[in-house]
Amino acid sequence: MKPLNNGPFGMYRVARAAVALIQKLMFRVEYIGRDNVPADGSVLVCSNHQSNWDPVLLAIAIPKQRPLRFFAKKELFGVPVLKHILNRAGQIPVSRGEGDRQALRVVLQKLKENELISIFPEGTRSKDGTLGTAQAGVGFFALRSEAAVLPIAIIGRYKFRTKLKVVIGEPLDLTALKANKASAQEAADLIMERISELYIEHSRNVR
Repeated sequence: MKPLNNGPFGMYRVARAAVALIQKLMFRVEYIGRDNVPADGSVLVCSNHQSNWDPVLLAIAIPKQRPLRFFAKKELFGVPVLKHILNRAGQIPVSRGEGDRQALRVVLQKLKENELISIFPEGTRSKDGTLGTAQAGVGFFALRSEAAVLPIAIIGRYKFRTKLKVVIGEPLDLTALKANKASAQEAADLIMERISELYIEHSRNVR
């Protein structure tokens, strides 16, 4: 594993430490399956999405030696101070609601460089907490790269001092899909199916 330096992820480490403290004050979070995170190589971190807090929990769930890159709305990079923070934290600008070829190229290149990319297969937040249908984009990245695909289920509602679970499953084996030249949507559906299985399996006794 390459040691984390003070390069583009210096701000990420600072932000991660700050939000970890806030998270401990706000919620009671149980992290399950952290040993399933690959120690090296590229990784697609795939999770259900219900809140703006989700990236915080994902960043904390993954070892700090393996910083996560997230997508952020391109408009945010137009705010001077925020642009500096987002760039220093290694975040990826993307135009929502349209094909963003530049973002696609950036993600594929970062995966070639053995980085970790967080992506929400549903594409948007769930308003009622139920799991939605996966968009083809996550399947595209999974099939077009050698990245490990790490399914994660975030379980519980974000209310003050409530119990939440972040369940990290074993990396998915997409060898058969790649050999059979499966579509991006087929791969996306498989990823979302595994997230759903983790969600159902670990949803008991969460209040």
